[in-house]
Amino acid sequence: MTDIRRPIGIFDSGAGGLSVFSELVKELPHESFIYFADSANCPYGSKPHDKIIELSSKITEFLISKQCKAIVVACNTATAAAIDFLRENYSIPFIGMEPAVKPAAINTKTKSIGVLATAGTFKGRLYIETTQKYASGINVCYQVGEGLVELVERGDFSSTEAETLLMKYLNPMLDCNIDQIVLGCTHYPFFKPLLSRLLPINIDIIDPAPAVAKQTCKVLIENNLVGDLRNNHSYNTFYSSGSSTVLKKIIENIEKSIGHKLQNVSFFDNFIL
Repeated sequence: MTDIRRPIGIFDSGAGGLSVFSELVKELPHESFIYFADSANCPYGSKPHDKIIELSSKITEFLISKQCKAIVVACNTATAAAIDFLRENYSIPFIGMEPAVKPAAINTKTKSIGVLATAGTFKGRLYIETTQKYASGINVCYQVGEGLVELVERGDFSSTEAETLLMKYLNPMLDCNIDQIVLGCTHYPFFKPLLSRLLPINIDIIDPAPAVAKQTCKVLIENNLVGDLRNNHSYNTFYSSGSSTVLKKIIENIEKSIGHKLQNVSFFDNFIL
């Protein structure tokens, strides 16, 4: 298989990375994708640093064995803990999740922003460095969204339970007079419709996924890896180390949002590395 026809690999602790996949298929509609959801080990947020590196390395080796030409680490926690290690140890381009603190800090009028993320993301070098660089004069109200990942993994984006849990994390931010909220976990964009209903209209919700898709496109161009635009034989393969039920549900929603069926879709359950 020629380099440009090889697939792009994507991985996350579970279904959350599909929020990035949904942007990638809009940005790169002729590419093939292999997605790995490590649902058996989800969530990653509270796992030790070394364990996340171990899990990320196993998934990376699997995606490389599937001839992936680049890998999107569509997980904020895995990016924070493992992307430096992955780049040092594997000769393939990696694209990680960037903490979207910069646009929030630039656009805030109240000089107060909220960041909703996992504990692992807040401990990561990228988040710490980005916050110090761009938000030094800004009040950053951060909340660890414990329990939100688990709701998404159950396919629950809008229940009373989800609303109650979100308000638990949003209220302290609202008390800080935020006008920007950064979604610092790829699972959280699935709550955007609910967040839009719960938050005052003046608060911007920042989802990093579109920027990550654009960065992926840029990396492919820089490495001469952009797929053939005439390719009518792309495929989309989804592996899960647990159940793929929620993956299938979200893929159906993505197909509705983009207005067409994805090509050659297949799912593999309980795929243990």
